[in-house]
Amino acid sequence: MSSSSSHEIVLTSSPDGPIIAYDASSGALLAHFTGTQTPRQGLTLVGNSTLIAASHISSATGSGSIHLYNWWSSTVFHHLPLPEPVAPLIASLDGFYLFAGGLSGNIHVLSLPSASGNVLKAFPAHHSPVSCLKISDDGSLLISGGDDGTVVVIPISQLIGASSSTDENASNFILHRFVAHADSVTAITCGIGLCNSTIIISCSLDCTCKFWNLLLGTHLRTVEFPCTVFGVALDPTESEFYVAGSEGFIYKGTMKVESKQLVSQGLQLVKWAQKHGGAIMSLVMMNEGQNLISAAEDGSVWVWEAVTGQVIMTLQNEMGSISHMVVATGRGARMDSSGSNESTGNWSLGLSGTGRELSLQVKQTQEMEDMLTVVAKDRSKAIDMLESAIEMYERLLELILKEAKKGTSNGGE
Repeated sequence: MSSSSSHEIVLTSSPDGPIIAYDASSGALLAHFTGTQTPRQGLTLVGNSTLIAASHISSATGSGSIHLYNWWSSTVFHHLPLPEPVAPLIASLDGFYLFAGGLSGNIHVLSLPSASGNVLKAFPAHHSPVSCLKISDDGSLLISGGDDGTVVVIPISQLIGASSSTDENASNFILHRFVAHADSVTAITCGIGLCNSTIIISCSLDCTCKFWNLLLGTHLRTVEFPCTVFGVALDPTESEFYVAGSEGFIYKGTMKVESKQLVSQGLQLVKWAQKHGGAIMSLVMMNEGQNLISAAEDGSVWVWEAVTGQVIMTLQNEMGSISHMVVATGRGARMDSSGSNESTGNWSLGLSGTGRELSLQVKQTQEMEDMLTVVAKDRSKAIDMLESAIEMYERLLELILKEAKKGTSNGGE
């Protein structure tokens, strides 16, 4: 694989097993993060990759929550309970907010750090479960897809500033609502497009990818596939797109089309020859667009050369299924063959002395953990004070009632 000035770590999640971290340059397994059963789209990175967040659905109770991990420990360091099971997760670019898509169609907004895990608000975005979430490249828009086939675009500033009530008119905060697909929306990506007009690409169980002009709120193009589509990725130049097929193939398409006839005839698509043993669940561009990485339902994770469409590396596999995949990138960090870390940037990403754990922005993450602890203590103290105040008012009320009864008794004599 071509060298890059950035060091990249691949994270895969599973509904059955741990989150696994791989070294993207060597394919070596680096770490396990245990204790989470993650549904599809339920894995994301928070705060410039300082934390890992994963949706968790309890197999015993069916309740939903979010697990937070730091990079140097394999166990959950914070548990955020939610009022319903959630699947897709995405964090704001500044790392201050986490968005989770619920079975009810609500998007739950959480503020980080949050010791109690209380949801700031629940926004009714869809009429059926939220299936995927995406943040625009400039960080200003939250884009959601639902099982109802719709794609909803919401300005994050309005979503954060809205009332916490779910009864508030949702249409007041929605920039666009596209009736996009005949079946569930499986993935969304976006790019700048022509004239700085954001282009949204949505894909679906209805075997199509659709292209939307965000500025005009219009449908631009539909590309049909011979199978269900679970993922889509754009190259950095936004000249080509890549689609994950349910039959295990990757399809490569051209963003610029010369005629509608070519699109309808499928002549703008190239199907790569090599095939996964199961449906491809996730696609991510990496190494500055030189490589594409795919993760399939059967647990296979392959690194491809984007130009040739050839598999150049297979990552070690220790799980039976994969629900989602993300890539953490650190500028200026690299690893030598001994497993030690050399960093010339403002953060490091490397193996610990055991060779099985990672360290990443240790100081910032520790500060967040300390803040979580302080908030938890402050909340506990506030509850104690409230209980004391209630007890005092109850005693005061008893005294007032006694005096009132005494006054009534004296008046009757």
